[in-house]
Amino acid sequence: MHVGFIGLGQMGSGMAKSLIAAGHAVTVWNRDVAKAEAIEGATIAASPAEAAKAGIVVSMLADDHAVEAVTFGADGILSARPDVLHISCSTVSVALTDRLDAAHREAGQRFVSAQVLGRPDAAAAGKLVVFAAGADADIDTARPVFEALGPKLLIMGAEPGMAAAAKLAANFGIAALTELVTEAMAIAGARGVERDAMLDLFNETNFGSRIIGAYGAMIAAQKFEPVGFAMRLGRKDVAFGIAAAPDAELPLARMLIARMDKIIADGGGDRDWASLGGPLA
Repeated sequence: MHVGFIGLGQMGSGMAKSLIAAGHAVTVWNRDVAKAEAIEGATIAASPAEAAKAGIVVSMLADDHAVEAVTFGADGILSARPDVLHISCSTVSVALTDRLDAAHREAGQRFVSAQVLGRPDAAAAGKLVVFAAGADADIDTARPVFEALGPKLLIMGAEPGMAAAAKLAANFGIAALTELVTEAMAIAGARGVERDAMLDLFNETNFGSRIIGAYGAMIAAQKFEPVGFAMRLGRKDVAFGIAAAPDAELPLARMLIARMDKIIADGGGDRDWASLGGPLA
């Protein structure tokens, strides 16, 4: 299968390499061409539209603005041929996801929101969890792509915005669990319990989970590098989650926003978001 890929940051580069490893022909585009040149075995496109000529194009970008630029901008995906299937893996707002869905349909193209869970090492290893939403036929067309990215595919529904909302909810959950571990370690630590001992308690009892295991280890070691997901991006996602549910009471989410804002104001915006566990742990 010929696949275009747009966005070669830490996650995107690993995902593109996984597609190549699975035997797909991959054409890549990135604003910084050096990152495209680093993807061995890929063909480099001159524009997002050229990458989309593959017929299926995956985008993995940092925020709404970046996705808007490669989709609606000059030589963007919408200017490519009709019937292109755009698979958006970027964590963006529900509002933009709905707008993208409508714009692609108006252009005679197709659109699926396919969110992923996992850090850059999982992306490079083809072990992401993929959860997608869109028309059944479009998801079926995209299945070979999803299979290259990870072993598990979950279907969220028929409307792409459903997957976008699910990803924002999941990222909020990760931030909330990180805060839980941080404060639990602070409470036990006040009586001299080591962070590693609390991490063992979490992992060796039914209290444990994959997220607590991964982020708890970073908090216990107070090691927040290398950066897998920046604090400023985590803050964006929690804020988008609040915006997606304007009538809901979300006190924990709003508290997390305040904590993140303080860390960012103190110069921690580009630290891993596990550094929520720094000040209190």
